[in-house]
Amino acid sequence: MAAFTLGWSDADGRPYEGNSGKGVRPAIALLCAEAAGAPAESAVPAAVAVELVHAFSLVHDDIIDLDERRRHRPALWKAYGTGPALLAGDALLALAVAQLAGSGEAMNYLSRALVELVQGQTADMAFEDRPWRGPGAVTADEYTEMTLGKTGGLLGAAAATGVILGGRADLAPRLWEMGRELGVAFQLVDDILGIWGDPGVTGKPADSDLRRGKKTYPVLAALATDGAAAHDLAALLHAGAADEHSVRRAAGLVEEAGGRAEAETLADRYLSSALTTLDDCLPGAADLRALCVSLADRIH
Repeated sequence: MAAFTLGWSDADGRPYEGNSGKGVRPAIALLCAEAAGAPAESAVPAAVAVELVHAFSLVHDDIIDLDERRRHRPALWKAYGTGPALLAGDALLALAVAQLAGSGEAMNYLSRALVELVQGQTADMAFEDRPWRGPGAVTADEYTEMTLGKTGGLLGAAAATGVILGGRADLAPRLWEMGRELGVAFQLVDDILGIWGDPGVTGKPADSDLRRGKKTYPVLAALATDGAAAHDLAALLHAGAADEHSVRRAAGLVEEAGGRAEAETLADRYLSSALTTLDDCLPGAADLRALCVSLADRIH
């Protein structure tokens, strides 16, 4: 089951050569160590740890969100059942912790990321029970704060543990913040793709977030405006955008109200801030910088 989750085998255990994920988090850990002046191999334990935590979080996220597809294949719970999938996710987490058990400082950042991830996921779930608009509605600022933990924490841990194992623990606090900001930019692009992405590329159904009634940043930013498109969008979401026509209309209204443009602008702002910190801490880290830029300029 772990091999299936990591993209190494099919559901029957046969070797599989399909999409095994982007590998962003381990790449950041390795490149941070290299930029700090150490061999990239020195950060392999950090790279393995953050990727295993990421895999664990996806297994549990798919169960929580009832997402049936992941990377063009059945989600783990769909392939094996919910109970076995939960246990497999727990096993991945246990293996991740074991990777950094001998490095107290690196483990502190991984633990911090895990706490932020859980808190962020909890907030994200709580958003579902709040109204789309009016008193008690989720604000764009609340969503951004949630994202700093849910998505940013693990990217921050990847960067911080990478420089720690690379011999530059003094840079860890700032690289942690850099990764968290990069995570917001990454998630905002994910939100955009969740509404307007090509399912043949993303591996998820078109408009999947709107179909689930998920409160993502483009939607929240659109609802925060005061034009006719925002009012129409609120009414449509309140009624439930379930069929193809209403979902496509909702996507159009989000864009018309400026939600997509606002998400793109904020993603650029967070990416710029992250790059400023990176350039200050690790000048000349061209490969690492290029990877960071690519996270906000992707189609999957």
